[in-house]
Amino acid sequence: MAEKITPRTQDFSEWYQDIVLQAKLADYSPVKGCMVIRPNGYSIWEMLQKELDLRIKKTGVRNAYFPLLIPESFLKKEAEHVEGFAPQCAVVTHAGGKELEEKFVIRPTSETIINSMFAKWIQSYRDLPLLINQWANVVRWEMKTRLFLRTTEFLWQEGHTCHATLEEAELETRQMLRVYADFAEEILAMPVYWGLKSEREKFAGALRTYCIEAMMQDKKALQAGTSHNLSSNFAQAFETRFLDKDGKQKLVHQTSWGVSTRLIGGMIMTHSDDKGLVLPPRLASTHVVIVPILSNEAAKPLVLETCEKISQAILESNAVMSLPYSIGVHIDRDETKQPGWKFHEYELIGIPLRIEVGPRDLDKNQVVITRRDEGKKEFIPISTVPSHVASALAAMQSDLLKRARDFRDANTHSVGNYSEFKQKIENPGGFFTAPWCQDPVCEAKVKEETKATIRCLPLDSSYGLISESAGCLVCGKTEKTVKAIFAKSY
Repeated sequence: MAEKITPRTQDFSEWYQDIVLQAKLADYSPVKGCMVIRPNGYSIWEMLQKELDLRIKKTGVRNAYFPLLIPESFLKKEAEHVEGFAPQCAVVTHAGGKELEEKFVIRPTSETIINSMFAKWIQSYRDLPLLINQWANVVRWEMKTRLFLRTTEFLWQEGHTCHATLEEAELETRQMLRVYADFAEEILAMPVYWGLKSEREKFAGALRTYCIEAMMQDKKALQAGTSHNLSSNFAQAFETRFLDKDGKQKLVHQTSWGVSTRLIGGMIMTHSDDKGLVLPPRLASTHVVIVPILSNEAAKPLVLETCEKISQAILESNAVMSLPYSIGVHIDRDETKQPGWKFHEYELIGIPLRIEVGPRDLDKNQVVITRRDEGKKEFIPISTVPSHVASALAAMQSDLLKRARDFRDANTHSVGNYSEFKQKIENPGGFFTAPWCQDPVCEAKVKEETKATIRCLPLDSSYGLISESAGCLVCGKTEKTVKAIFAKSY
């Protein structure tokens, strides 16, 4: 049996680490800063990948794959980009028993090497838009790492698109932002604020960066996804041009966008409790575990037979239920472990529903069903188990989102002055909305003095910045003030 999990209220960081390790989601690698994703964790990534890949493809994007190794000269072509990533780059200098003539950077992101191919593939306006995504691994040499949230190597998807105009690139950037926001809420049950990053926080080499920001249970922010309008910055560096309808050669306008295995860490910190992982049903591969109570030898055959029938009935119901996924069922026939041990273990790894079947239940023609997030036992007639399972899973998914949204909203505050902000960012903490004059000096002062940053500038329905009539949180100026969300973050 796993060790006791550190309570969240005692040490949130230790609690998170305990969940990841004891639920067997990931483990530390012999390579410092890297992680091994274990089957329990990788199955979540597979479900996440499957769901997001479908949404990406619905926008017309197709998957491809590009090399892990990038010529160092490619990164140097876009000055702002190389400056932003240089400290995190891992560089290959030797191969085949000799020193390389040109060094290779292990992929920190793929804008440069993908652009080298775009410049080759794009000749005419007829080749546009070009919409590409890749699922890959990335290496960024991080000094401080935490499983799933920030590791030297991680998994992600990165989309890269080319368009004839800046307006088309902007529409693509916004479209993918909405894909990410909807995905986070519908699949991870993780509510997000979405908006524009400040100039100081935008992606290196981008014209503008949009993001989604989620609140964790310790009230810190987690950047859960980004979408960048790159304009023609990379096209200029790589001479990615096309012959337009007017007969003129023009630079393409580009976007890039991505989410990573960091989403798994965000999901853990959004929903889990002191018993272990709480997994949204949309990310589960096994939704129901059936635990036969086999203490009575005489009743054992009937109990096991009933478990099989219940499992089969649930599986057969997949064809008629309205759930957007097939329900996965596991019967635990292991007689070497006691039911109490099993209950603890399945709570730890986050199986959404547990069904107990024992001799006394059969006498009453019922079973016991427990939802992982609530922990309340319900006595359900055997004949209604399939429909009850489907409705319980749907309710759990929506309830997790509602609870997380209620928590976020209750911990999002407005502040009127900098003194109040400095006090409240420490206690009670959370997200704080306040006017900002768009001066990077004020932004830097907040970060230096409080360790909080501007997470995003929320946007109106037309994606415009929301103007504020009150003075800037820091300097008090009323010119060019916009609404900003400040928070401490991961």
